[in-house]
Amino acid sequence: MRLATLISDTELSSQSIPECHVTGVSLDSRTIKTGEVFAALAGSAADGARFISDAVDKGVCAILTGQETRVPDGIKVPVLRAQNPRQVLAQLAAKFYAPQPETVVAVTGTSGKTSVADFTRQILLNAGRCAASIGTIGVVTAQDARYGSLTTPDPVTLHKMLRHLATSGIDHLAMEASSHGLDQYRLDGVGLKAAAFTNLGRDHLDYHPDVEAYLNAKLRLFTELLPPDGVAVVNVDDAVSRRVIDIAKARGQRLIDVGLNAGRVRLNSVTREGFAQVLSLSIDGHDYTVRLGLVGDYQVSNVLVAAGLARAIEVAPDAIAAALGKLVGVPGRLEIVGDVKDALMVVDYAHKPEALDAALRACRPFAAGRLIVVFGCGGDRDKGKRPLMGRIAHDGADVVIITDDNPRSEDAGQIRAEVGAGLAGVVEIGDRRTAIRHAVEMSRAGDVVLVAGKGHETGQIVGNEVIPFSDHDEIKAAMEMFAG
Repeated sequence: MRLATLISDTELSSQSIPECHVTGVSLDSRTIKTGEVFAALAGSAADGARFISDAVDKGVCAILTGQETRVPDGIKVPVLRAQNPRQVLAQLAAKFYAPQPETVVAVTGTSGKTSVADFTRQILLNAGRCAASIGTIGVVTAQDARYGSLTTPDPVTLHKMLRHLATSGIDHLAMEASSHGLDQYRLDGVGLKAAAFTNLGRDHLDYHPDVEAYLNAKLRLFTELLPPDGVAVVNVDDAVSRRVIDIAKARGQRLIDVGLNAGRVRLNSVTREGFAQVLSLSIDGHDYTVRLGLVGDYQVSNVLVAAGLARAIEVAPDAIAAALGKLVGVPGRLEIVGDVKDALMVVDYAHKPEALDAALRACRPFAAGRLIVVFGCGGDRDKGKRPLMGRIAHDGADVVIITDDNPRSEDAGQIRAEVGAGLAGVVEIGDRRTAIRHAVEMSRAGDVVLVAGKGHETGQIVGNEVIPFSDHDEIKAAMEMFAG
């Protein structure tokens, strides 16, 4: 592709550039190839401008960077300066690595993104669509799951993924849209047909200056990325839903509301049936009764949002209702690992105050005996949520075991102390494996043990090292150890 063609329809289009054949777009100077455009952007770990000379030596076609970036003297390739280089990078990646799946939907919010994206994928598959999802648990299709570490990948990685999916026959895709990804323009260039909002809680205040900035990052999905002819799906049971609805109406987007007080996808009632829930719901005036093999009120909310997204892209109400009864839970999201000594073992990814509260509330109805929780807080992250989560655990569980999560560069003992400050009766066991085994050993008939914080993750970050660790596997090992 010619460089002039690549930058057309971006803010760079008026720049005069020499002829150049582009072979790709790259953010990483270590893997740069001859003929690629190198995006020299400032990151959290390193400034890409430091590697401009190295990239030029490797034969790049051009450099993309900011207006104020200092470029070494004597550079003999075009330097493309942008007011918003991150957004331009996403636009270039979208154009170069086309095509994308024909129908793409995205979901944002504090909690529920992973489940909503995967539930939407499952509904679409059950309705006969060729569907995939991208998010915290990786790229998931009917045949393949590849685990990743970022909810929203960088734009080059993302658009390569989209091209791979599209050329593999995937024509429907559900994506998570994180506040980081939206704020850093990673999703710009993705052609969205619908977007959903789940809820707002406290998270990522180590990155965003305050909750309002955090919300505004999420709202970009509706103010800038979802086109006016797109469909906004909104959980009206959340306090912030009015903000999203007002944006959708102002931009002319069609609206699908979901929830207890909704008109399009309405929950009429929920009853418990063993470890399942029976939903009475209405979808565009059609009434259904669905047996949902998932625990927790918030999973019901996630299912409604996924149903709304499916309806937004013209999946029939009957097909949606039929699919809901077949949904399988996402790994690490209120995942029932098993039972031992007639006590139930559950893993959940809850690592935010609202999510931990929701997980405890979801497990409480199933605890004929005690509700035991094992959790911790991550290092190098929002310290303000530590005492909040400690208080939530203290008030919501009968037994609280505070342990290590991902301490990263912080002192693990100090993190535990901040979580448990002022709380009486909590147990502190730093080693996560030992803490899980203690919880399983002390459990008895009727108890529920909830291990929260890491969910599907398969590693624990201590310092700069990732140590193999799975809550699911550790619970399984403890169950075998203390069975009978």
